[in-house]
Amino acid sequence: QAHAKVWHLYNDHFRPTQRGKVSIALSSHWIKPQHMSEKNMKECQKSLEFVLGWFAKPIFIDGDYPESMRSNLSSLLPEFSEVEKKYIKGTADFFALSFGATLSFQLLDSHMKFQQLESVSLRQLLYWISSEYNNPQIFIVENSWFVSGSTKRDDAKYIYYLKKFIMETLKAIRYDRVNVFGYTVWSLLDGFEWHRGYSIRRGLFYVDFQSHDKKLMPKSSVLFYQKLIEKNGFPPLPENQPVEGTFPCGFAWGIVDNYIQVDTTPAQFVDSHVYVWDVHRTKQLIKVDGVFTSQRKRHCVDFAAIRLQISLLQEMHVTHFHFSLKWSLILPLGNLSVINHTLVHYYQCFASELLRVNITPVVALWQPMAENQELPVSLAKYGAWENPETVQAFVEYAKFCFTSLGDYVKFWITVNEPSVKNLTYTAGHNLLKAHAKAWHLYDKEFRRSQKGKISIALQADWVEPACPFSRNDQQVADRILEFDIGWLAEPIFGNGDYPQVMRAWLHRRNSVDLYNFHLPYFSEDEKKLIQGSFDFFALSHYTTTLVGWEKEDALKYDHYLEVQMISDITWLHSPSRAAVVPWGLRKLLKWVKSKYGDVPVYVMANGIDDDQNMVHDKLRVYYIQNYINEALKASTFDHVNLQGYFVYSFNDKTAPKYGLYSYIVNQYEPKPSMKHYREIIDNNGFPGPETPEQICPEEIALCPGCHYFRTRKSLLAFISFIFVAFIVTVFFITYYSKRVERRYK
Repeated sequence: QAHAKVWHLYNDHFRPTQRGKVSIALSSHWIKPQHMSEKNMKECQKSLEFVLGWFAKPIFIDGDYPESMRSNLSSLLPEFSEVEKKYIKGTADFFALSFGATLSFQLLDSHMKFQQLESVSLRQLLYWISSEYNNPQIFIVENSWFVSGSTKRDDAKYIYYLKKFIMETLKAIRYDRVNVFGYTVWSLLDGFEWHRGYSIRRGLFYVDFQSHDKKLMPKSSVLFYQKLIEKNGFPPLPENQPVEGTFPCGFAWGIVDNYIQVDTTPAQFVDSHVYVWDVHRTKQLIKVDGVFTSQRKRHCVDFAAIRLQISLLQEMHVTHFHFSLKWSLILPLGNLSVINHTLVHYYQCFASELLRVNITPVVALWQPMAENQELPVSLAKYGAWENPETVQAFVEYAKFCFTSLGDYVKFWITVNEPSVKNLTYTAGHNLLKAHAKAWHLYDKEFRRSQKGKISIALQADWVEPACPFSRNDQQVADRILEFDIGWLAEPIFGNGDYPQVMRAWLHRRNSVDLYNFHLPYFSEDEKKLIQGSFDFFALSHYTTTLVGWEKEDALKYDHYLEVQMISDITWLHSPSRAAVVPWGLRKLLKWVKSKYGDVPVYVMANGIDDDQNMVHDKLRVYYIQNYINEALKASTFDHVNLQGYFVYSFNDKTAPKYGLYSYIVNQYEPKPSMKHYREIIDNNGFPGPETPEQICPEEIALCPGCHYFRTRKSLLAFISFIFVAFIVTVFFITYYSKRVERRYK
C-alpha cells in the first residue's frame, strides 16, 4: 500500500513535469524441479509465487496475492478491499529485479523452496517473469555473485559469474523476446555483506579493510565490465569465426582406438579334430577322440574380427588408424622367454589388412592404463618405471616389435599419452631414456630397411590465464604448461634437459617448505641421447583449463604448484564436464611452433564424450567441426607444420561415450559425427566458393602383395626358380625342334 501511494503521488503530481519512472525492486531466486513430475513443477511454481509473486502479482496483475498463497496461508494473509486492489494494480512503470547470491539464495527461508532445487539460471527467471506478468519492461537493478574474503584483485570467479549472468540476459532478449532494457552490477566496492560480514567480497573495487585510509583499487572485474560496456555485449571475435579452406595434399586423416578388438579364436579351418554331427538327438557336433586330420597354417582370413573392423574404417574414409599394442600380453614375463605368437600374428594380420585397403597403421608400443599401467606383471611388481631395468626391458620389447611388425608399420609411437598427473619425476626420467633408446635403436638398425618414422605422443591440453588482464595469472599459466607439457617435451624437442622453470620452481619449493621434490639430472651423454630423438611432434588434445593465482576454492587448489583451477561456466561442457574450447587447440599449436620451431605436428587424438543414450551426438558434431576448423587456422594463418589430425575414438565398445560408432549387442552403427567427419575428410577441410581448386598428385597405391612376398622370401625364390627353369626349357625345346626340322629338309 505504501508503494502504491508513492507511485500515485509521483504519477499525479511529478510525472508531468519530471517525466520519470517509478517502480519497486523485487528480489527473487530461481528453482527447478527435483524430479520432472507435475507435482514437483507445481511446487516450483508455488515457490516463486511465495517469494516473487507475493509482491509482483498485486502490482502487475490484479491487485491481489497469488492463489497458492491464499490457499496455503488462509487467515494469515491479509485481505485487500476492491478499492485497494484497483489502487495497487498497475503501480509500476517497469519490473525492477534483484538477483544475486545473498538476497536471492542465502537469506531465503528453506521452507520457501518446497523441497525443490535452487538454480542460478537468470535467463529462465526472466522468461518466467515475462510469461507470468504480461511481458513487462524489465530492469535488472542488482545482479552479481561473490568471491572469498581473502581474494584480492584478480577475482576470476566473479568475472565468470558476471559473464554468465549478462550472457543469459542477452539470450533472454535475443531468443526469448524478453523485454529487458537495463542491467546493473552489484556492487561498486567491497563492503559489509549482511550475515556473511567481511568473509566474502562482491565489489568491483577492492577495499583493504585493515588499512587506515581504506584505499580503493580496481579489480580485474572492473576491466572486464568496462570492456563489455564498450562493446555493448559480446560481439563475435574475428579470430573465432569459422574459415574456409583446405589442408595440404597428403594430410593424414585418422581415427584412434586405444586397443583394437583382439579375437584370436581359431577358425574351424585350423581345427585338426574330427566331429560327428548328431542329427537325431542333440543336433550338435560331437568330437571323435583320437582321430585327427592334417592341420594347415593359420591365415589372416581366419580372424573374423579383423574384417569387420577394417570394413568400418573403410566406411569412414580415413587414411590412418592409430592403436596401441599390449606389451603385457605380447611378452607376459617382460622378456623374450615367453612370446604370445598368436597375438603377434593377429597384429601382423591387422596391419597388413589395413595396408591392403590403403589405410596407414599408426602403432604405439605402450600406452599406460589403470591396471598395472599395461606393463608386464613382473615389471609392474618391481617398481614399474621407477625401476631402471624397465628401460632395458622396453628397448628389448621395442626391438622385437620392430622386427615382427616393421614390414607393415611405418609410423611408430614409442609411448602414447603418459599421464604426468600420475608420473613421479624418477619414472618420467626413466621413461624419457626408454623412449630415446628405442628411437635410436630404430634409427640405427631399422630405418634404412623399413623406411618408417617414430616419435613420442604427449597429452597436451591448453592452459589459459583465468584473468586475461592479470600478469600473475599469466605466469601461473606459463608454469603449468611447462609442468604439463614441457616436462617431457623439452628434453626431446628442446635442449635435452628439463625446463628451467621446473627446476627453479622445485628449488624454491624445497627451500621454503617441507617438500622434497627431486628432479633428476641427466648426464651429458644422456642429454645427447634424448635431445632430437623425434621425427615429429605428436600430441593429444581434449580441452582447455583456466588457472589463476588467487586461492578461491580449496577443492580445486593445487598447493604444490600454487594454482587455482577455475571453470568458465559459460563454456559448453560435455556430460563429464569437459569444456569445449576449440580456440584452445589453435593456441596450443602456436605455442608448440613458437617453442620448438617448425617441427612436423600431428594431433594424434582429439575427442569429447557425449550422452550414450542419445541417437544424435550433436555435441560431438559441433566439437569435431570447430576443432578441425581451428586446426586449419593454425595451419593456414599461423604456418604451423600440421601434418595430420586424428579423432578420438573409433567406437563405444572400446571407449564408451567417445566413439563415432555406437555398439549394441555385436552391432556397430555409425553416429552422425562419423558421417560429418567423413564429409570433412572427403573435402580435405572446409572448401568454400572462393577456395582454389586443390589438385593433389595421385598417391602410389600400396601393394598388399608386396608384404605377402616380403615375408615369404623362400617362396618367392622357389617361384623365381620355377619361372626361370620354365623359360630355359621352352628355349631348348624350341631350339632343338628347329634343328630337327632343318635336318629333315
